[in-house]
Amino acid sequence: MNLTGRRQSSNVDDRRGMSGSQMMGFGGVAGVLIAVVIAFLTGQDPSQAFQQAGGLEAIFSNSNVTQKDGQREFTPEEQELAVFASQVLASTEDVWTKVFSDMGRTYKAPTMVLYTGSVSTACGGGSASMGPFYCSGDEKLYIDLTFFTEMKRTLGADGDFAFAYVIAHEVGHHVEHLLGDLDRAHSQMAGLSETQANKISVRIELQADFYAGVWGYHEGKMFQSLDESDLQEAIDCARVIGDNYLQEKARGYSQPESFTHGTSAQRMKWLKLGLQTGDMNRRDTYSIAEREL
Repeated sequence: MNLTGRRQSSNVDDRRGMSGSQMMGFGGVAGVLIAVVIAFLTGQDPSQAFQQAGGLEAIFSNSNVTQKDGQREFTPEEQELAVFASQVLASTEDVWTKVFSDMGRTYKAPTMVLYTGSVSTACGGGSASMGPFYCSGDEKLYIDLTFFTEMKRTLGADGDFAFAYVIAHEVGHHVEHLLGDLDRAHSQMAGLSETQANKISVRIELQADFYAGVWGYHEGKMFQSLDESDLQEAIDCARVIGDNYLQEKARGYSQPESFTHGTSAQRMKWLKLGLQTGDMNRRDTYSIAEREL
């Protein structure tokens, strides 16, 4: 993914290393590996835990990222990843502003919060062990960037567009929120059994995958920034974060009734549909039969 010379978003709140967050180095992240795999990507959906959807520098040079007092210095790799995340967020702003305008709507961009270890949100407390997540209560997406290191090291999901897909997926939840689908889905989930609520959660997540694909479609058209290898990175990532793949990797077997994000085949299908068409008229994951997901 070519982002050379691209702007960074001004809607980034950098809280990494602040007091109140638990500092976590590479070894600490490895220590929460099982929690990342099981809690975020497998069976414990952040949308249920925090009533939200979901769920890849001391001073940035020429950066629009808001810096907070008391931060530690960051390695060049950490700086690069934070700048990359800010550029991807800026791209989602450009794309969704246009898409919403074409729909006769106005896009309100979310804020991306970068944090280390743990964070307070309008939806409750969040932690790195949950992976990236979106909170509709404050319209912010939360990312501990060390997640991308673990995603690469543990699942083999590598490449800048694979990381961009994770960010775009969380922005996809924001799009769901703005269009009203997220609130409606949460209302439907209230009072349901866990198994039935999980089925709605899968539809939420697959729609966010579709929106990530829509973003990728328009990103490529607007900026000529993608090639076939980029698209394959995202599709490969969708495969290895399917509920069935992750449960089988962690436990040796899968339990479909506990799926909250969709199978590998479903996640790849909806991401590909967005990437290939960019057509918002194809976004409905709610009214179709379960066998068609």
